[in-house]
Amino acid sequence: MSIRLPSADGGYRLHRPNTDPCALLRCGPPRSRRFYAAAHVVADPRAAPGAPGPGVDWGATLAFRHRLWAQGLGVAEAMDTAQRGMGLDWPTAAELIRRSAAEARGVGGRIVCGAGTDQLAPDRAHSLAAITAAYEEQLAHVEACGAGAVLMASRALAAAAHGPEDYLEVYGGLLRQSARPVVLHWLGPMFDPALAGYWGHHGLEEATEVFLKIIADRPEKVDGIKVSLLDAEREVDIRRRLPAGVRCYTGDDYHYPELIAGDGELASDALLGVFDPIAPIAARAALALDRDDAAGFRELLDPTVPLARHLFAPPTRFYKTGVVLLAWLAGYQKRFTMVGGLESARPLAHLATAYELADGLGLFPDPERAEDRMRGLLALHGVAS
Repeated sequence: MSIRLPSADGGYRLHRPNTDPCALLRCGPPRSRRFYAAAHVVADPRAAPGAPGPGVDWGATLAFRHRLWAQGLGVAEAMDTAQRGMGLDWPTAAELIRRSAAEARGVGGRIVCGAGTDQLAPDRAHSLAAITAAYEEQLAHVEACGAGAVLMASRALAAAAHGPEDYLEVYGGLLRQSARPVVLHWLGPMFDPALAGYWGHHGLEEATEVFLKIIADRPEKVDGIKVSLLDAEREVDIRRRLPAGVRCYTGDDYHYPELIAGDGELASDALLGVFDPIAPIAARAALALDRDDAAGFRELLDPTVPLARHLFAPPTRFYKTGVVLLAWLAGYQKRFTMVGGLESARPLAHLATAYELADGLGLFPDPERAEDRMRGLLALHGVAS
């Protein structure tokens, strides 16, 4: 039995579905690295019209996080994978953080949560004082919930800053008052064009120096950094210049196997959106590292890179659409819907290839259900499969 899939060139190809799925692995957190999956939210299209905030299916959203914890992965909550700044407003994100942190405590799961400034109105300028206050509000909420914080890049700060000194002032103040070490997040403009020129420079060399100075000024307040630039050489350079004890969490969804494996001296931990759909494989790869089986780690994780590169292809910010598609096909949610209707952000041919690549990796626990759902999606768009 095969399924007829549309191609980007207007043609079609036949795909024979996998019959050997990768089973859910139950294990504790890895010892050799910290692995966090930036998790998506499950939308509830039945939310009442005019209700405050976007509709979230809380049951399915939290169940997905439990599935990640059961496989030994940590959860990076309320990050861009959860549509922060792309449909998920701050009140809903705050509730997501509260609920997920409580669930994590109940099972002993690792969790870090995004703290940003997205409660500020996006259509007007804001002072550095207002931006700092917005960060402080979110940081206080994350810490009050008992979670570690990821200081997310701020669109408001990118728009307001006149130079590197403004970043040094804002981040320096936040680090001085944080109750526990935080993760600093450098999100490149390929993920969010509004963040171009972050740290006060468009050039990566100059921006890196500012970023490293913020860390060097208060290394005891920095658990680690998350670098999301899709530039492996840049990450390796930053990694070797970090103070002792500061982790480098790769956010590079193109080069993660080599960056996590390391160069024999230094290696990256991981905080990745692609770990959401490939969790069963990522968990097995982490265990291979725990056994000092570097070759086995690469044998497991390298084949996932074509799927990751496809999901994160430009425009990269729409990678969440493919992530949610795969969760639906895997049976982890009832509908292929997203907050703000972003399920329509990728063309049908892109979704078909995401299905094909994920199926080839055995990521669907029930391949027949995934095939049936994919056929239904194709039929909805008038494509006979």
